[in-house]
Amino acid sequence: MNFLRAARHGNVLVAGLWVVSLATAQAPANKPSPSKVEQIAAAAKSYAPEMVQQGKALFRKDCSFCHGRDAGGGETGPDLTRSKLVTADVDGDKIGPVVRNGRPDKGMPPFDCSDQEIASLVAFIHTQQINALASAGGRKGGGRKGVDVSDLQTGNAEAGKRYFEGAGGCATCHSPTGDLAGLASRYQGLELEEQMLYPKRAKQKISVTLASGEAVTGTLAYLDEFTVGLIDSTGSYRSWRMRDVQYKVDPALNTHVELFPKYTDADVHNLMAYLQTLR
Repeated sequence: MNFLRAARHGNVLVAGLWVVSLATAQAPANKPSPSKVEQIAAAAKSYAPEMVQQGKALFRKDCSFCHGRDAGGGETGPDLTRSKLVTADVDGDKIGPVVRNGRPDKGMPPFDCSDQEIASLVAFIHTQQINALASAGGRKGGGRKGVDVSDLQTGNAEAGKRYFEGAGGCATCHSPTGDLAGLASRYQGLELEEQMLYPKRAKQKISVTLASGEAVTGTLAYLDEFTVGLIDSTGSYRSWRMRDVQYKVDPALNTHVELFPKYTDADVHNLMAYLQTLR
């Protein structure tokens, strides 16, 4: 009896194992989760080659001086092929507002682009993102690259000079023979453009009102709890006791920041071309 019981138990066990193995064989194999590259590629929209080429030409004219020719990043602009905003963009709903409104806090002026131009930029940037991810397997590490010098030399110097002396109001604070003399020898390429758009170590303007009512303006040179000093328009240093005067210091970057929403892409290129002549 014990032998029969054991035999039956063995048959049941074998049958159970056979059913499990059959079910396993018939069940579909677990597929690995798609990578981020595969997910983006699968959701990618296909763009007409002519649209991509139009966007490429516009990007190189207006955007490459910060973001690099291939949108892979420059010395001051981020790598757009790795941008979360670009990944989340659908038909320009994220890219368009950034291009048109700019990002003044990050040194990006607005660009006056038509719907067609925005669509072509979107086509180029998305195509570059897919190409970059596919060719590098979702690159790890930074993607910033240098920017071709020729990308910074697309403007008209004469038009830039007119803007400097007129509509831009640059000449009210700066002089090509004064503070800007030799500017292009001190700064080149993107460093020069950064100084133009959002200057570092900018000197603060100050207005000091004397007891007589006379107002003296210049560049702030010294300030503590007892004394205020400035360099006036003749280059002379003047100072006063704080208790004898009133003063107002204007943030050095205010005028530059206020220009961001007023710049056109042509203004940026032309002004840059003019500043490159100040050697």
